[in-house]
Amino acid sequence: MGKVTGFLEYERQEEGYEPPKERLKTWKEFVIALNDEQAKVQGARCMDCGTPFCNSGCPVNNIIPDFNDLVFQGDWASALETLHQTNNFPEFTGRVCPAPCEAACTLNVNDEPVGIKSIEHAIIDRGWNEGWVKPQPAAAKTGRKVAVVGSGPAGMAAAQQLARAGHAVTVFEKNSRIGGLLRYGIPDFKMEKTHIDRRVAQMEAEGVVFRTSVLVGAMPEGAKITNDAKETISPEQLKADFDAVLLTGGSEISRDLPVPGRELDGVHFAMEFLPQQNKVVAGDKLKGQLKATGKHVIVIGGGDTGSDCVGTSNRHGAASVTQFELMPQPPEEENKPMTWPYWPYKLRTSSSHEEGCDREFAIATKELVGGSGKDKGRVAALKTVRVQFQGGKMVEVPGSEQEYKADLVLLAMGFVAPAGSVLEAFGVDKDNRGNAKATTEAAGGYKTNVDKVFAAGDMRRGQSLVVWAIREGRQAARAVDEYLMGQSELPR
Repeated sequence: MGKVTGFLEYERQEEGYEPPKERLKTWKEFVIALNDEQAKVQGARCMDCGTPFCNSGCPVNNIIPDFNDLVFQGDWASALETLHQTNNFPEFTGRVCPAPCEAACTLNVNDEPVGIKSIEHAIIDRGWNEGWVKPQPAAAKTGRKVAVVGSGPAGMAAAQQLARAGHAVTVFEKNSRIGGLLRYGIPDFKMEKTHIDRRVAQMEAEGVVFRTSVLVGAMPEGAKITNDAKETISPEQLKADFDAVLLTGGSEISRDLPVPGRELDGVHFAMEFLPQQNKVVAGDKLKGQLKATGKHVIVIGGGDTGSDCVGTSNRHGAASVTQFELMPQPPEEENKPMTWPYWPYKLRTSSSHEEGCDREFAIATKELVGGSGKDKGRVAALKTVRVQFQGGKMVEVPGSEQEYKADLVLLAMGFVAPAGSVLEAFGVDKDNRGNAKATTEAAGGYKTNVDKVFAAGDMRRGQSLVVWAIREGRQAARAVDEYLMGQSELPR
């Protein structure tokens, strides 16, 4: 543990932010990480709690008390080694994970939790700065070839694990750069893409081959999914060329809003809007980029994707930004005796909200209204109604109708499934949510009904967190290794 009485002596210290006025001028990260001494103090707060619920609260089961103690002791290299035992990419999770580990921290029962995420962030950033993060190529090759379809965090984690087990791994990505939704769904102000590029370079040195702008299978007709493919490979060809195939595509089919006026210009999915900006930041030249500059923006959906739309719209210079949430406003503080150690239900205000946003809760959109004259065919307003729960059902509140001005409407209501056409092309069975049907059991886990075809991440689980994708990628890698070799020494 850290200092025996540290949790009594020290308070939680949050990472800082640059002022909104400054950070809105750029697409750079603006979090001010803890320095070494501050991270050490946070490590000192870790209790010798006997049963560290943080471990089970963390989807990758990070060995949190150990690396907290190592930071407190000043042994940063060992802390990094401990962190990498369970997490291939802590620089991703240290920036964009919501930190369920902190919700599960024992100190969170009646105090503020240990700043686990900020410690993780400090460890991996120091590791890169010190040159401790190096390629780890396999000592011997197995002669087996594995194709990984999809280069998001699940695909990257699986590919790295399989390469380190000695397999020849090729990652196929339909877009022009590696990273999947991590690359195209998360704005650069939350995570600059140089972090992905460094890992890609490390993995290439470990023997992983990346093939971009290659579509495997087929895209669903009419789907608004980012796709830069210049080449298509059939599932049959892939199965003929490789000893195993792992499908790790993202959950990219956005939930739609079936109301009158949906067809109007100016109404777009968040995943049409966000990837374009990420491409521009990366240096791509786009014609007709969707921009919020000078517009009254309505973001429908109160989750992280909606928050990302808010932050991006503000950086474009929107005239106003309003975010709608169908559910009632959560309480500002959770009921800890009821929820701990699980993820609590409470109001969450993101850095993007703090930059400028009106938030409306318990509101439903009834109609998208078009303009007149030169604006005919374009969205001009939304007709809404307030909603409430009655008898276990959500009903409209009489007399609560209201109209909101809108020049740009962004639909950020979550994702329903991965591209079903890809699974259909492989002949993979789907579950009732449209995901690849496969279990996570130790024996036969992640294997689909199709011989030598496996599935993990959003492709199997559905829309989820980056940290869950890394967990599934790691576990699927072990399952594939075991399938190919009869046994596996990779961690599960």
